Amino acid sequence: MTTTARRTLASTAKRPGRTPAHATLILAIICVSYFMVILDNSIVFTGLPQIRSAMGFSETGLSWITNAYVLVFGGLLLLGARAGDLFGHRKTFLFSLVVFSLTSLLVGAAQTQWWLIGARALQGVGAAVLAPSALSLLTRSFAEGRVRNRAMAAYSAVAGLGAALGLVVGGLAADLISWRAGFFLNVPVGVVMMVLALRFLPETERRGGRFDIAGALLATLGSTALVLGIVDAADFGWTAPATLVPLVAGVVLLGLFVAVEQRAAQPIVPLRLFTSRERSGAYLTRMLYMGAMMGFFFFTAQFVQSVYHWTPLQAGLAFLPMTLVNFVFAVQVPRLLQRTARPLVLLGGVVLTAAGMTWLSRLGLHTPYLTGVALPMVLIGAGQGLALAPLTSSGVDGVATADAGAASGLVNTVHQIGSALSLSILTAVAASVSTGHAAADIAARSGTALTGSAVLLALAVVTVLTLIVPARATHNERSL
Repeated sequence: MTTTARRTLASTAKRPGRTPAHATLILAIICVSYFMVILDNSIVFTGLPQIRSAMGFSETGLSWITNAYVLVFGGLLLLGARAGDLFGHRKTFLFSLVVFSLTSLLVGAAQTQWWLIGARALQGVGAAVLAPSALSLLTRSFAEGRVRNRAMAAYSAVAGLGAALGLVVGGLAADLISWRAGFFLNVPVGVVMMVLALRFLPETERRGGRFDIAGALLATLGSTALVLGIVDAADFGWTAPATLVPLVAGVVLLGLFVAVEQRAAQPIVPLRLFTSRERSGAYLTRMLYMGAMMGFFFFTAQFVQSVYHWTPLQAGLAFLPMTLVNFVFAVQVPRLLQRTARPLVLLGGVVLTAAGMTWLSRLGLHTPYLTGVALPMVLIGAGQGLALAPLTSSGVDGVATADAGAASGLVNTVHQIGSALSLSILTAVAASVSTGHAAADIAARSGTALTGSAVLLALAVVTVLTLIVPARATHNERSL
């Protein structure tokens, strides 16, 4: 793509209501690349029983296959977003595709527990750069209003579908070949995206400055320490030194993080982003919502394999009621947003998800699939299809250009950190349940964990009602 063409695209994107040249290709490159990142959040779930038996993981150790990825992903997201501001989002996007593809190869080739967990952590580094670069390229390529709403709906649909389809892809790969095959697939897809990105993606302007290394390290180490403490609670109890030391360290490190950000000339998290009540509510809601959904995928995938004795492929297909309904509702969101206030669409989505999760949490050893799993998934899919696009928009709209990268990074950070923290809590709570029988244990633990997910979603409903809905109403009054 020529320099002139890139400038034309950039200027076109700034005109309200206009669609940029090559809009479909730009959106496809962004969405497919982000799809890989979200896919790898869930692609391992249907392969967990295979991985546990092949490598000898414990129940809590198994959670680190997910947590290693999402913790590094979430902890370094803000630094990844800053890299886009400093070096240009197109360059960092290409770099992230290279890292993500190579580390996916390492995950697929893993032979030991430490290799698998370490490779997943490295994969999180690539994801931490890719996700904010993708969202920043989207917000800079599509002007606020109808055009961006459509692009954001597609991006958010990918977030929902990627998590659900990851189970299907992971199950298909594990059943027909191996759990490793899903990760090997990232390599050719990544190469194709690199070629297309070089040809069609616009470069964004660079901004001078420096990396907030101290902030990034404190955020990553603090959240990791919290997760470690919560996971250890399942093995040693909540009052054991092995639990209390990392928990206290996590709180202290995160407190230092806030202090560093207050004084930093160029913080990775400008605290002014939280001055908007709507944005703050969107960040908190996303943490609670995605934490509940991570628990849903992690425990439901194991439930259908251990209790129903389904194959990994059957387990992946078990999520189709959610996946299909999610897609149907997600593509209708732009039309709904033209007729209904954004917070009301978001509220409806979160309420539907909470209702479905409450229903699903009644799981037991003799729960039938159709009425106990499939039908609740229909509600969960409808809710997620409605919720994610307005939730993402509330997290990035109204942000100054200088803070666009940081805001995009923060949206993805709360997504990943919320997932890791919540999964650790749900795993610790579930591990305390024991019946003495393997299948009954899985059923009881899954029901307990999903009850916890329902509680998180109830808190998300309260957050939307108390922060986002009033803030948007005030914003609309001022706009009149």
